[in-house]
Amino acid sequence: MLRTLTLALLLSTLPAYGQDTGGPDSGPVSLAELAAAADLVVLAQARDTDYFMRRDIPVSGSAYLKVLIPYKATDPLDIIEVYEKGLHPNECYFPNPTVFEEGRRYLLFLNKDPEDETRYRGLAQGCALDVLVNDQNRYALRYPVNGITLSDPLNALAREMTFSDGYAIVDEDDLLPADRDAMREAGDIVPHTAGQWMYTRGIPLGEVRPLMGTENLSR
Repeated sequence: MLRTLTLALLLSTLPAYGQDTGGPDSGPVSLAELAAAADLVVLAQARDTDYFMRRDIPVSGSAYLKVLIPYKATDPLDIIEVYEKGLHPNECYFPNPTVFEEGRRYLLFLNKDPEDETRYRGLAQGCALDVLVNDQNRYALRYPVNGITLSDPLNALAREMTFSDGYAIVDEDDLLPADRDAMREAGDIVPHTAGQWMYTRGIPLGEVRPLMGTENLSR
């Protein structure tokens, strides 16, 4: 999500509608492949970040996230540290929530940091997929997804939802015009207030879990 001109835009947009975000040389990968490759698969919520910033863009440091649901873990976890360094395809940085808002929720695919096994690093294909809360107080993978180039046929699983999550609302300035127009035409976003749009579709996490492969997750 941190791939374009400003931090806000990087965290909120789809750089090319119809394709999930990925590095220039990355190909599609399935959720099962991600889960198999990861040491840790969790639903987590951003709590705080400690980044070294350059021109308002993070270039190194750690994010701290609270584990909400562990899908693949060897030990009980509460807060995890995710470290990143440098600017590169599929970098793993997170926005820092203000004191007035909850942190964003993500489905995370992480490996232990070989330099420090108390913290984690993102996979080469990417590390995070946005998750929203709907009006039934259930978690859903936001659709269209961004953050990792997925090969799974998620469009067939996506359904209309009403979200109670503030992160379902996106500012006009945080969407590339071509992406905004394509998502509006597909019904993936609708007008919210002046200068804002709201996402309308998601995939319940209960339907995402089987796609990760039960053999790849903790029993």
